[in-house]
Amino acid sequence: MNSELVEQISSLGSNGLPYIVPIHPNLVHLTLGLFIVAIAFDIVGLLYPFEQPVFKYLSIPATRSNFYDVGWYNMVAAAVITFFTVAAGFYEIMLAQVDPEVTSAWGLKAMETMLWHGVGGVLLLLLIVGMAIWRGFQRFSWRKDMGRQVQWSYVFVGLLIFGLMFAHGTLGAHLGGEFGVHVTADQLLRAGEDPNAAL
Repeated sequence: MNSELVEQISSLGSNGLPYIVPIHPNLVHLTLGLFIVAIAFDIVGLLYPFEQPVFKYLSIPATRSNFYDVGWYNMVAAAVITFFTVAAGFYEIMLAQVDPEVTSAWGLKAMETMLWHGVGGVLLLLLIVGMAIWRGFQRFSWRKDMGRQVQWSYVFVGLLIFGLMFAHGTLGAHLGGEFGVHVTADQLLRAGEDPNAAL
């Protein structure tokens, strides 16, 4: 994307990056997993009075506060790791070389897709950090003496963020799958090389 930046890095690999495996997709999945687990365990904590007989029958020593602990620590971890996810994404998007003629399934060109994916990443970063702050206020201030540590509205907003993550992740999938951003085989084919021989 930025030819001056590309020229500064002397040895880009066949995937267009100075390292073998792209970092951003791996961090994305870590962020997703942490956020989903956080909301899921808070839902289990909210529904605990209905599940308690099942846990007792199965002899599972579970308490409501344990579910909320898992939800809290995963949300904090998601908020922290998302900063690195977005930073790695912006670094890797600056090194992206794309075919301007290709159009995604959503009718977007590569630059439009990268722009929306970048803006969406920053938006999700802000939303996840906001959710962690909201969760912290519930845990340590607003509901610290209550059995039900999280509000239903918090869980509902978390589920809405899942929907945003799905749309945002689809844009990222378009970048890799349809535009071949940092996909080694795609980069080799564009360069006219045989991926079977090069890899």
